[in-house]
Amino acid sequence: MEPAGADAVGKSGAGRRVCVVGASGKLGRHMVRHALDRGYEVVGVCRERSVDKLAGFGGRITVIPGMTDDREAIARAVDGCDAVLTVLVPWGVNHYATGTAQAVLDHARPGARLVFSCGWHITRDGKDVYSRRFRLYAAVFGRLAKLARVVDVDDQVEACRRIFASDTSWTVVRGSDLEEGESQGLPVWSRHVGDPVLASNLTRRVDYARFMVEAVDDDALVREAPAIVGRLTPSALAHAGGPA
Repeated sequence: MEPAGADAVGKSGAGRRVCVVGASGKLGRHMVRHALDRGYEVVGVCRERSVDKLAGFGGRITVIPGMTDDREAIARAVDGCDAVLTVLVPWGVNHYATGTAQAVLDHARPGARLVFSCGWHITRDGKDVYSRRFRLYAAVFGRLAKLARVVDVDDQVEACRRIFASDTSWTVVRGSDLEEGESQGLPVWSRHVGDPVLASNLTRRVDYARFMVEAVDDDALVREAPAIVGRLTPSALAHAGGPA
């Protein structure tokens, strides 16, 4: 398995502009911090009622209030950005994730690096191998959540289908289960779920965010859908090698 970018966080973002779509969430706020640490000028998009969650960044970032599937808000936010980091959240049953992805695909400048987050359940080429437990959980949770009109997992599937079909410089980072805690370093990754390196199925949220940000400068991840796991988890320590 290989990390994305250099092991040490530098200032490679100096003079460049990055947009974080979904900036007020837990993952989004970590991405904002990592982007600022790398020297980026940061623009964040979040719902108007969540703007206060970004108050800790003071005047260090520009905040565009709006739903992340609001095409006008996205167009304003990504204008002039060299990269767009997007949290794909399939809230509700109104194609929220699909609308978010499509707005970014349509309005980001040509050549911009587009990095999206999603779960392991997304498959690009059908070669991922899921455990029976994972498949059962995904099926039951997906159905119950959709019936409750809370989450539509199929919405995230459609969003990623559109990303994969686009001619943009995209990366879709597929996250394992997440936990809070201090950084363990940059996660390791594989091209396919089912690789033994991913068996621990756990990543620190702060490290997931770092992988997203560092993917901007990793040309090896362009048009890849890496599935990640924490680099100090038992499976990573036992099996880390090269992406499979």
